[in-house]
Amino acid sequence: MEGTLVRRYGGFYYVESNGQVWTCRLRGRFRLQDAAFLPGDRVIIKPVGPGEGVIEDLLLRRTCLERPAVANVEQAIIVFALGEPPPDLELLDRLLFLSGVKDFETAIIWNKADIIKKEFQDLPGIYRQIGYRSLVTSARTGQGIDELKAFLTGKLSTFAGPSGVGKSSLLNAIQPGLNLRTGEVSSKGGRGRHTTRQVELIRLPKGGWVADTPGFSRLDLPSLTREKVAGYFPEMLPLQGQCRFTSCLHRGEPGCAVKAALDAGRILPHRYEHYLAFLDEIITGERSF
Repeated sequence: MEGTLVRRYGGFYYVESNGQVWTCRLRGRFRLQDAAFLPGDRVIIKPVGPGEGVIEDLLLRRTCLERPAVANVEQAIIVFALGEPPPDLELLDRLLFLSGVKDFETAIIWNKADIIKKEFQDLPGIYRQIGYRSLVTSARTGQGIDELKAFLTGKLSTFAGPSGVGKSSLLNAIQPGLNLRTGEVSSKGGRGRHTTRQVELIRLPKGGWVADTPGFSRLDLPSLTREKVAGYFPEMLPLQGQCRFTSCLHRGEPGCAVKAALDAGRILPHRYEHYLAFLDEIITGERSF
């Protein structure tokens, strides 16, 4: 039977097929490839007892994320708080960049609208103007939850973002009865405490899956040529081909259309700074090979 791997734990693989979750082991020839099986994978299983099976084969993946480790993701739901912990815009732009490279649909969810801080209130509009779907929510009051459900219906989505922003609280609001563990933000450093320990797929009542994933504070960029970096910044994409030099990397070369847009206020300074940081990281990666 064909099914979806929803969770792995302690050498067991939990596969949903035809509305039933089967507790499976790997076929002998796969046992040395344990790490190759990820939540989201489509697999072939053979029943060997009541509710028990063996994974016989791994089907071709459409996409694969390394961190969080999920297969066949179609959409990234990037969650940040409008209160505590304060939004780390470098991490946000890094997640948006990675989603672009992976060719995922993307939505930014600005959570904790019930305790919004004034200095962050303009961020949803700023990122919406850049071209990203941007939704304001509150897991506590229910604001934006119906719109978020509509984003998720029919797709395999991964929730991503730092700890403490309310990812598990949002999932509990989307599907009451999940009772996922939620955590408070540390009063010392304003950082969230990890509550999700491993990746698990959650089936949604109206169709689709959500990967509940651990929080993180750092992600490495993928292998990419330096010339392609600007193409994953939506505000820079329309300017391609308008620079004086075709090899322009927008770092101060004469006749640079991106620098002109920056000086004219059409590109935000923090976005340009993050572009330069990502570009330097990609160039450093090129030199290491």
